[in-house]
Amino acid sequence: MKTKCLTLIIALSSLSVLSANSQTLRDPTLPGRDQVVTEVGTQQQSLVLNSIVNGSTPYAVINDTILSIGDIIQGRKISYIGQDYVNFTDGSKLQLFMSIKKR
Repeated sequence: MKTKCLTLIIALSSLSVLSANSQTLRDPTLPGRDQVVTEVGTQQQSLVLNSIVNGSTPYAVINDTILSIGDIIQGRKISYIGQDYVNFTDGSKLQLFMSIKKR
């Protein structure tokens, strides 16, 4: 009886040592445990008025996105689309620049 108890105690202690030394497999593509992950692209890019299409419903192309009056881009709502500019409800204005031609 004493030998069975001693054998059982040795077996249980060896199992606990083995489980303490084993590690779970970790995905190698995940960032390290002590690394800090930062967001990329948190800065807003500046607004660029690419073109304006006037007609019954005017459209403005800002940062390669087609927008109309009432649309919002980077937190700014378009209030008016003119011949060569766009007004926003916050009072800012985006001007269309003419291309430079060679003589």
